[in-house]
Amino acid sequence: MKLESIYKQFYNKLIIATSIFVIFLSFIFYFYTKSTIYENIHKDMLYDAKQIINKKLKVNESIQNKNVSIKLVENFKLKTFSFINYEDTKNSFIKLLYPYDKKNNLFLEITRNINYEVELLYSIIFRNLFILAIPGFLLMLVFSLFLSRSLLKPIININKKLSNMDENSLSKIDKKDLPIEFHALTDSINSLTNRIETNVKFKKELFIGAAHELKTPLAVMKLKNEVTLRKKREISDYEDTLKLTIKSINDMNIMISSILDIGRAEGAQFEKTSYIDIIEYTKNKVNDYRLLSAQKSIILTFFSNVTTYKLNIQVTLYHQILQNFVQNAIKFTDENKSIEIRVRKTQNEFILSVIDEGVGIQEEVDLFAPFKRIGNKSGVGLGLFLAKNAADALRADISIKNRDDNKSGCIAKLVLYNTSEDTI
Repeated sequence: MKLESIYKQFYNKLIIATSIFVIFLSFIFYFYTKSTIYENIHKDMLYDAKQIINKKLKVNESIQNKNVSIKLVENFKLKTFSFINYEDTKNSFIKLLYPYDKKNNLFLEITRNINYEVELLYSIIFRNLFILAIPGFLLMLVFSLFLSRSLLKPIININKKLSNMDENSLSKIDKKDLPIEFHALTDSINSLTNRIETNVKFKKELFIGAAHELKTPLAVMKLKNEVTLRKKREISDYEDTLKLTIKSINDMNIMISSILDIGRAEGAQFEKTSYIDIIEYTKNKVNDYRLLSAQKSIILTFFSNVTTYKLNIQVTLYHQILQNFVQNAIKFTDENKSIEIRVRKTQNEFILSVIDEGVGIQEEVDLFAPFKRIGNKSGVGLGLFLAKNAADALRADISIKNRDDNKSGCIAKLVLYNTSEDTI
């Protein structure tokens, strides 16, 4: 199958469509003109017939016209007047049979030669239509060419923009000069571009950070073991060295597990959406996290401005974000404090907020980059990185900032856009 450009396909289809329209319109004009001419002829012939009858004119003297002949004929079938079109070898005629003496079944037979009208219709009107159709068709070609280029210009511009992009030169498409029909496409492309840019940036940091995080404990283990083996030592010294080695191995296992979680998270981005009540789902998860918060006597509370809200969402990705927010809040919040999980539904947004009473963050640090840690708490530093990737896959915004109510702690927020399901 031969593939053609969208421009050529659109141009050809536009020409075919407009050509059919012009031909159809020409035939409509032709038949309308024909019916109008014949209608006028019929009116004239009926007028002549009535004049003959009303004024008692003699049939052979009533109309002096070489194109018209009149005579009386008998007809036992007709009850009213009738028109008959017929032709001989060279001429065209219209015959009118009009009641003259109903008692004797006599009818006026008025025959009119319509060669002039037929010539006018076929030779002049039809020919003029054909002559006008040629420049009209040429004008249509030019118009189709202009219209095709004009309508396809946004697609061509987007295509050029995308063809010039690579991982080192990613930029957003400005939609202010595009028709509104292309805004959704532009938003999708910009969202995808942003995800690619974020992934390229963070993946480089991830590889470098992973190498560094794994290399450091390996170097420590190697040095410690070499020092221990240089001379004979007490059994306790060997035990300390083995304990350090085991601890380093455990830390590396955690690191490797976290890196594997990144692969699983990327696989979850291809998960099919599920239609769930996200309010009920979040509430149930909060109840599960209360077991974890109880270990530090932290009060976990849940608030929502709607009682139920159903939508299609990739559940695994949403769970990754919610779990990371809550686990971080519990980790950095001291004992006997509280954490609030709030969900809020607006006309076009669904907002999840986790508000803790922890130590807060340094807002100038990009905590969504891999291996970024807060304070001296244990952890690999990949949780928020995974949450950011999950939010990008959901085409959502994710943020974390310090509280602005003069209390210690921070607010982690997820915003889902263009939500349109009904709430109760």
